Amino acid sequence: MKILQPHGWAPPVGYANGIAASGRVVFVAGQVGWDAAQEFQSAELAPQFEQALKNVLAVLAEAGGRAEHICRMTAYCCDKRAYLAARPQLARTWKALMGRHYPAMSMIFVADLLDAPGKIELEATAVIPEDKR
Repeated sequence: MKILQPHGWAPPVGYANGIAASGRVVFVAGQVGWDAAQEFQSAELAPQFEQALKNVLAVLAEAGGRAEHICRMTAYCCDKRAYLAARPQLARTWKALMGRHYPAMSMIFVADLLDAPGKIELEATAVIPEDKR
């Protein structure tokens, strides 16, 4: 996996501009902040983010992948104010689960999510290197 950073560009904070990878591609569907029984344990954004990220990693693990194999992640959030307020806590959660790995990412604010009281949904694309299968 190679981080793509055009010459002269300011380094991004908390994401990569692009990643080049080869291997087996794994697509992880949007994961919300519910548990394995599809029940939300919290209506708050930060705990939902943590659970959604754990869910992404659990699906990826089924393919033999790990956090560092994620090349792209898209987050859909329906509460921009709550997201901005929770950024320090979200950063701690990210570091605890993802370490210092920052894939290419997009944050999209939406009016609502299908699964109430969902506040955030994460989807990911990972590439598991040939020698890691």
